[in-house]
Amino acid sequence: MSRLDQTFASLKQSDKKALIPFVMAADPDLEATSRILPALVEGGADIIEIGMPFSDPVADGPTIQAAGLRALKHDPSLDDIFNLVQKFRSENADTPIILMGYYNPVYQYGVENFCTNAVAAGVDGVILVDLPPEEEDEFTPHTQKSGLSLIKLITPTSDAARIETILRNASGFVYYVAVAGITGDKSAQYDQVGQAVEKIRRQTDLPVAVGFGIKSREDVVTVQKFADAAVVGSALIKYMQDQGASANSAKAFLSKLAGL
Repeated sequence: MSRLDQTFASLKQSDKKALIPFVMAADPDLEATSRILPALVEGGADIIEIGMPFSDPVADGPTIQAAGLRALKHDPSLDDIFNLVQKFRSENADTPIILMGYYNPVYQYGVENFCTNAVAAGVDGVILVDLPPEEEDEFTPHTQKSGLSLIKLITPTSDAARIETILRNASGFVYYVAVAGITGDKSAQYDQVGQAVEKIRRQTDLPVAVGFGIKSREDVVTVQKFADAAVVGSALIKYMQDQGASANSAKAFLSKLAGL
């Protein structure tokens, strides 16, 4: 079993749901990120998403865009991010790590090299926001060969036929975008989100995570009633920016969301 499979199976056995924080690599710098990652686990993270900074983040709202711009000042490479994960893995062999970003840097790096090196570093899955299923055929053979999970996004506008297409090469879990639009833009309507998750479950046995617009402990509790995981990004990044991006601020905010 993969780390993702093991994590979701273990949580299900304990009648628990996952909490997945998102942080941007190299915000405020790579050294700070290396300290933040283990602090997130101490704060209750079951899985961690790490953003790969990109100059044209079309799906990101102002908070995550700003985090990406701060990170890009340090010009982090994908190898830098792999090294970050490898350092985390030297102390934590169990918590799954997901990379989230855009296809252009992956394409420029080389898709086969990306998948091989990501897995070698200890990455468990990848979310590529702007890679539609119609154009993923040059990528998916390498994810499947390397064992890197390809986590797919499903949006409120996705009907049953579109969901079937999206799920074709999905693995690890499915990420439901709770609001139409950019990250952190507005709060989710959770009655509608619950209905959407049920629709997705009719088409896949993969765990379903919900993200975008989740800002509080109350939001997390609500989402975890019908989904397998809640993803928190913009709210965490904003808190760390306001309080000073550090391991302590990351752990403090996530602990509140986790109810610790």
